Amino acid sequence: MGEPITAPVAPTTKTISGFSPDAGKGSDRKDDFAGRVGRGLLALAALLALALVAAASASAGPASTRIVQTAGEIVPIPAAVPHEEGDMVDSRIVPDLRWIAQHFSIYVTDGYSGPLPNGEHVGCNNCHVRGSDHYNGLAVDVVPLNGTSGKCDTTWTGITRLALWAEPVQNKPALPFRWVGYDGDAGHGCGNHLHLSWNHAPASRFELAEWVEVFPVGSAPPRQPRQPRPKSPPKPPPGPAGGISSVRSGGLSPRGD
Repeated sequence: MGEPITAPVAPTTKTISGFSPDAGKGSDRKDDFAGRVGRGLLALAALLALALVAAASASAGPASTRIVQTAGEIVPIPAAVPHEEGDMVDSRIVPDLRWIAQHFSIYVTDGYSGPLPNGEHVGCNNCHVRGSDHYNGLAVDVVPLNGTSGKCDTTWTGITRLALWAEPVQNKPALPFRWVGYDGDAGHGCGNHLHLSWNHAPASRFELAEWVEVFPVGSAPPRQPRQPRPKSPPKPPPGPAGGISSVRSGGLSPRGD
């Protein structure tokens, strides 16, 4: 018998490009994995962006406000709110000031600016524009507690947060604030001071407003519809304390600095 014939081994099949049919399978898997990771990161980024927008909206101003129609009076700012000696405000905004001082590191440099029954003048005399809410005790000027005077630095971070909370969009203050003076407003801003005014009934200079809009303090309430301002304010209470009169009518400038 002749020698056994050994069948030849067929060479590895190649494609037209010269690569094995299995070539590229590993890279396909890698590409698919990278694609899934990329898509996941994009989805995560979108969710984070939505969360940031929602957080910004939720933190813009107080959750609700209310109208205080009881009589107010000009009273000393309490010790719980750091302030210059002798500063006073309308009693109806004191709870809001306490809350602000608990959540932001503030120092009040001026509140009510006007006469008292004994003839004494409190506040910065002739420092404010005509029609300022300072003349009604419904505005305060604040700077950082233990901050750097005249210089915009990191000590102003809390004041900037407060300004953005009270006015998320320039010239569109959140209720109950009537006017917020900070960056973008002449004579105000980081390194200078933040001005906060509360909404109130029309009142002339050195007169107590019939009503004031404030935000409830204490446990954070859910957002509620804003209460409508009274169409016909009640008669002014007789003889309020503080050396300024009640008012039935009057006018204020568009700004309350």
